Amino acid sequence: MITFYKMVVFIHIFSAIIGMGPGFILTTVVKAGTNMTELRHSYRLRHRLHIFVMVGGALLLVTGLTLGFLNPSLFHTGWYVTSLVLFLAALAIGPIVLSPRSKPVKTLLDSYQGEKIPDEYWRLSKILFRYENLENVIFIIIIALMILKPF
Repeated sequence: MITFYKMVVFIHIFSAIIGMGPGFILTTVVKAGTNMTELRHSYRLRHRLHIFVMVGGALLLVTGLTLGFLNPSLFHTGWYVTSLVLFLAALAIGPIVLSPRSKPVKTLLDSYQGEKIPDEYWRLSKILFRYENLENVIFIIIIALMILKPF
C-alpha cells in the first residue's frame, strides 16, 4: 500500500519533470528563430512552455516543503536545506533578474517593424540567456543533490 509520504514523493518527482524539463529548453526554443516572424512565434511557444515551468515549480515547492514537514529530520540534512535555499534563490531570480531583462526584449518584439532580426535583439537576448543559463545550472545542482544526497 502506498503511504501518503510516498504519494507526495511521486507528485514531487513528476512536478520536477513537468516543471524543470521545459525550463531547460526555454532558451533553445527562441534561438531557432531566423527572422522576426519566427522569433515572435518562438516567444509565444516559450510563453506556453513557461506555464508548465510555473505550475511544476509551484508544485515542487509545495511538495518539497510537505515532505519536510512530514519528515522533519530533512530540515537537518545539508542536501535538503541547500536544495531548498537554491530553489528559493532560483525563484527570486525570476522577478528580480529575468523579468527586468526580458521586458526590453518583449518591447522590441512588439514594436519592431520588418523581418530582419535587429542587432539590439541579439545584445538584449545574450544578457537574458546568460541569466537563464545560470538558473539552469542551479536547477542541475538541485537535481544532483536530490539524487545523490551527498551530505
